[in-house]
Amino acid sequence: MIHLSKVAFSCASVETLERRQQKRLRDGIVPIVTRFRPKRAEELLAGGSLYWIIKHRLVARQAFLDFATSPRDGRTIIRLAPELVRVRLLGMRAHQGWRYLDPADAPVDLDGEPDGIDAMPPALLGKLGGLGLL
Repeated sequence: MIHLSKVAFSCASVETLERRQQKRLRDGIVPIVTRFRPKRAEELLAGGSLYWIIKHRLVARQAFLDFATSPRDGRTIIRLAPELVRVRLLGMRAHQGWRYLDPADAPVDLDGEPDGIDAMPPALLGKLGGLGLL
């Protein structure tokens, strides 16, 4: 299993990304179009996720469901689960396209955090993360 990371272009917050993904949602799948199919696609489908970068931080992830080829132009369609899972903020350099992310380097999900950080308002989480406090 392996993951990918990708910059959420023009998204200032996780809430903006959530709205964008809801607009893309079709039949329980969020499609993302890319020029090339990842060479390690089979590893990604074995439990991997796409981790989103906003303001140089990994902030959320979506599980991979499948890959398809667009009949129109031959591009790859990455099919993601509709659930956007917030993760503990982790600093990450921005990059173009996507990059592989080793599972050992991936941040943990916030869901059910024993310290209650997942109960904090998203705007506060973003501000604390921007200050490097989370």
